[in-house]
Amino acid sequence: MNDAVRVRAIAERDWSAITALESRAYSKLGLSEGQAALRARRDTSPDTCFALHVEGRLAGYVLALPYPHGAYPDLRRVRRAAAPTRNLHLHDLVIAPELRRRGLARHLLNHLCAAARSSAYERLSLVSVGGTEAFWSARGFTPHPGVLAPGEYGENAVYMSLPLEVSGVVRVPCL
Repeated sequence: MNDAVRVRAIAERDWSAITALESRAYSKLGLSEGQAALRARRDTSPDTCFALHVEGRLAGYVLALPYPHGAYPDLRRVRRAAAPTRNLHLHDLVIAPELRRRGLARHLLNHLCAAARSSAYERLSLVSVGGTEAFWSARGFTPHPGVLAPGEYGENAVYMSLPLEVSGVVRVPCL
């Protein structure tokens, strides 16, 4: 990545662009949550939510929050995880469609992995939606069939996870 790509904490000025990207990515799947829910998810864990800028404009974002392994946020309501956990749930990672296939998702995911490790998370989890299972598998995520309630995140949704450490050895995932 060159100097024109920058990852930073989500700022107040980012919300209209984040909301537009989220709607564009998830509305057709019936999974768009709206700005209030997105803000609440970021507020749960601001140190693991980031904005991606390319040449001075918002090009993507990631929202990740602590959530127990094998569980996932309810899209109909927002609440914090019930108990402390070493699992970080990657709730959204969205790149503007016109900027995809340039390694930007990998760049943002690597930034999230580094932040997760520095906060002592041991695992990342996510729900693959809209036919993205192959993308996540290529980055080391393993599917866990049967975890999701049928239809909860749409057709073909798959709960997946990635260990950040194996036997005390730090993995370098997401490359």
